[in-house]
Amino acid sequence: MKAILADDHALFRDGFALLLKQLEPQATVLEAASLFEVLHQAGQNADTDLVLLDLSMPGMEGVDSVQDLLNRFPGIPVVILSATESRPLVEALLEIGVAGFIPKSSSSQIMFSALRLVLSGGIYIPPQLLGSAAEITDGSVLSRLTDRQREVLRLLADGKTNKQICRDLDLSEGTVKVHLNAVYRVLGVANRTEAALLARRLNLV
Repeated sequence: MKAILADDHALFRDGFALLLKQLEPQATVLEAASLFEVLHQAGQNADTDLVLLDLSMPGMEGVDSVQDLLNRFPGIPVVILSATESRPLVEALLEIGVAGFIPKSSSSQIMFSALRLVLSGGIYIPPQLLGSAAEITDGSVLSRLTDRQREVLRLLADGKTNKQICRDLDLSEGTVKVHLNAVYRVLGVANRTEAALLARRLNLV
């Protein structure tokens, strides 16, 4: 595994690098202390498996900077590391396609589990930032969705944006939004973040 660990605090980078080494002893950890360094490292290392990105580094301008990184390197999963535990922020980041959001207040065990989930192809969302979806465990709820709604939900939970879902299913963006609204209604969730968490909890992806 090769990961870019981006944070402007050397002490945090040192601690998180040790965590990555526990997860994968042969891991190569490239460090960055600014958005410029992240872009440089990603550009020089096409075989990067993961970017771990702090939102409060020099050069970072919130969600827009993350979107730019995702656009430049669409094949590299990006996980956000943040001291800010804002539900609207998490939702905005998931909307643009990040692979996870790990609060810096998380224990090392939670961080370890979150990284394992992301590296296996999942998306980590801190349960404490979500609503009612975190309480649903009965897979029969999915039977109330049409086949097309299940496809849309599966792609959403896989981290796809609305535009990507449109391309994958050959649907208009308006049709995708109609399906998503129906999914939210049936599952009793408020937004795509809760829907994605529920789909993963019920092993739809």
